[in-house]
This record gives sequence, structure tokens and C-alpha cells, in this order.
Amino acid sequence: MLPQYHTVKGYGEHEIIIQKSRFIAYIDRAETEEEAQEFIQKIKKQNWNATHNCSAYLIGEHDLIQKANDDGEPSGTAGVPMLEVLKKRQLKDTVVVVTRYFGGIKLGAGGLIRAYGKATSEGLLATGIVERKLMRIIHTKVDYTFLGKLENELRASIYPIKEIHYADLVEIETYVKDEETANFNAWMIELTNGQAEITEGDVLYLESTISE
Repeated sequence: MLPQYHTVKGYGEHEIIIQKSRFIAYIDRAETEEEAQEFIQKIKKQNWNATHNCSAYLIGEHDLIQKANDDGEPSGTAGVPMLEVLKKRQLKDTVVVVTRYFGGIKLGAGGLIRAYGKATSEGLLATGIVERKLMRIIHTKVDYTFLGKLENELRASIYPIKEIHYADLVEIETYVKDEETANFNAWMIELTNGQAEITEGDVLYLESTISE
């Protein structure tokens, strides 16, 4: 698992018009090639009467799965420039379909490359990009008398709170980088005068928006 990477926030779409042709970018996250293909087929079905439904996707920790499809546009003028935008933004697990409704004016090879690249770039901006960081969930159980103090300290710190559970004891789940768990645990013990019950939980990704 990568310690951190960038991908899209989720589903998004954005339309631009160039020389009377409509270019609609449809974007989503896809963690497998099957998911990417399903998304592409869904958009194609949705826009069955479009002139072209060009697509590109980039999947896997090391971008091992890369595909670009021009769907009838001149070779290399649609899918490849779309894929290049994904690579330039260093995105992972991302699929994009740009649907074109022809407006009657031919753009030429250079014009098509710019149009499909622009549609993809603006589509990504409209959808939003997130950074995913691999974090350890630390579970801290304490008496309720410590809740206010711990919550205030955590909210002012670099450690995001995932959730707070209220039972016989209050349990605070916090996102902590693996290399910082020892420091975090020592800090919790210090804040609670050694009365905190601390356990290390699952490792999962924390998402934060970096553009939208």
C-alpha cells in the first residue's frame, strides 16, 4: 500500500463547448480495470447518440494498467491526451470519458488534442482532487473527566479525530502516522496522568481535499 497518493474525489462531470462541439467530461474513481470498463460502458449507454465517447484510465499503485481509446477520432487525438492529463496530475485509480457531440466544425488533429485535454483538465478541477494518506487508527479509552481536555488538545493538533464513542468509558479514535504512534501514545499518557487505555487499530487511508 502506498503511503500516500492523489486521486479524484468521486464522480463528477463538466461540459465545455469548442467550435460548436459539446465536450462533456465524466470522471470517477476506479480501483480495478473492471470498474473502469463498467463506468465507460455506462457513459456510452447514457450517451448512445453522441458522435464519440473517448476514454482513458490509470489504475494501480505503479500505474500498471493504462488504457486510452479514441472511439473513432483520429488516432492519438483523444484518448492519449486524456491519459496524459491524468499522468501529469499524478493521479491514480481514475477513469475519464469525454463525450463529444459534433457541432459541424472540424478541429484538426491539434485542435482535437487540445480540446480533449482541456475537457479532461477542467473536468478534474470540477470533480476535485484528494490526497489519500495511509494512517493507523489509535483507540484511546479514558474516563469522561478527560474528554474535554483531550478533545481540545487533539483538535488543535496534527492528529485528526475519526470518531468518538460514548460508553462506560469514552473512546476516541484518532488518525496517526505509523512512525508517530510512539510519540502520540506517550502524549496521551502524559495528558491523562497515565490513565488512558491505548490500543492500535487498523491501517486505512485518510482523505483530504487538495483542489475542487
